[in-house]
Amino acid sequence: MPKILIVGGGYAGFYTALKLEKWLRHGEAEVTIVDPLPYMTYQPFLPEVAAGSIEPRHAVVPLRRHLKTTRVVAAKVTGIDHVAKTATITPADGDPWVESYDTVVVTAGSVSRTFPIPGVADQAIGLKTIEEATAIRDRLTNNFERASTMPAGPARDRLLTVVVVGGGFAGIEIFGELRSLASSLLSYYPSLTIDDTHFHMIEALGRIMPEVSLKTSYWVLKNLAERQAIVHLETQLTSAVDGKVELSSGESFESDLIIWTAGVMASPMLKNTDLPIDDRGRLKVQADLRVTDGENLIEGAWGAGDVSAVPDLSGGGVGGFCVPNAQHAVRQGKLLAKNIAGSLRGELPAEYFHKNQGAVAGIGLYTGVFQSNKLAFKGIIAWFMHRGYHGLAIPMWERKIRVFSNWILNFLLKRDMTGIIARDEPRAAFEEFASRPKPASASK
Repeated sequence: MPKILIVGGGYAGFYTALKLEKWLRHGEAEVTIVDPLPYMTYQPFLPEVAAGSIEPRHAVVPLRRHLKTTRVVAAKVTGIDHVAKTATITPADGDPWVESYDTVVVTAGSVSRTFPIPGVADQAIGLKTIEEATAIRDRLTNNFERASTMPAGPARDRLLTVVVVGGGFAGIEIFGELRSLASSLLSYYPSLTIDDTHFHMIEALGRIMPEVSLKTSYWVLKNLAERQAIVHLETQLTSAVDGKVELSSGESFESDLIIWTAGVMASPMLKNTDLPIDDRGRLKVQADLRVTDGENLIEGAWGAGDVSAVPDLSGGGVGGFCVPNAQHAVRQGKLLAKNIAGSLRGELPAEYFHKNQGAVAGIGLYTGVFQSNKLAFKGIIAWFMHRGYHGLAIPMWERKIRVFSNWILNFLLKRDMTGIIARDEPRAAFEEFASRPKPASASK
């Protein structure tokens, strides 16, 4: 049978594999998906995971449970030699091996895009993985615990200062959700008030959320200001060494929680392939998702999602290409499966076309924004729209049920705001009291 190798198990990769299982006839092809993680993360839920509104495990989709006939390999693809049609697969344990294929599907996704700002690599945390979201939640809740027993001063201010870099959708959502969580936490700490908490967003442009209208973005700024969250527009982060945040405006303050959401870039694994990439490190593909070097098709190679420069035939996008988001990746993955199955049968592939129907964001409990052309909703109505859309958009009904169950229980019982900071070092309690052999000299 022809061998199809899918590189990456994110939105595009997962949906490609899932729909190939639907479209391929029995015995028509053998499908393998390779990803270091055994689950797909539904990234739009990461802010709510960080805020305690969704259980972390419910925001991921286990690959092995839902891909019935696809071979799942938990490892990294560290190289692709498409001329030889082989890929180097490197597991977490053991030696790498070379695997052959007939068709390669590159859906390796994206990683956080950072700049060489002093201190960022050492102090900041991203918002691309479920592990990062849970770490943010644990850090904030633990900082409240520590701060509640401290006198007012710089040390306490540092613990209660949250900084988010980047004013796009991801940045605004995590900023608003954490502000909401912090406000809720205050009711459990009589020694702390809202004036003791400090929330700062740093955005280099003169506005936030370019996906919505300027009027809607102003409403978001006003809403955040009313919740004592400060947005620094036309401001850049110049240093974060040892947690001391320095801004281009001359302001400075210390923070124990710096979250970086200022953009993404295509997975660097493409550099270890012989496939064509553009000047931004993205895989070059046509509108039908076949890889091209600009003049010729690269037979047997396909790409989709954040890792690929997919032309946006709707006329939207940035620079003529689809923006890297879940809305495109999911739809591209579904089309990719149809095109690959069709190509095995000699059919011509269809081109990807999707016109953005709008943007919706949650910025804290009972607060959200929705924008579609000139139509905009704000407040609790947009918040319900946000939850409704994403609750239905997460793959697989068992995941949808778990997420909606979270929300119903939180409404009845209040959201679970417990952080488990000790999970970073789970053996610490055991090691502290574990008996050890006496030194050899003392036993004689």
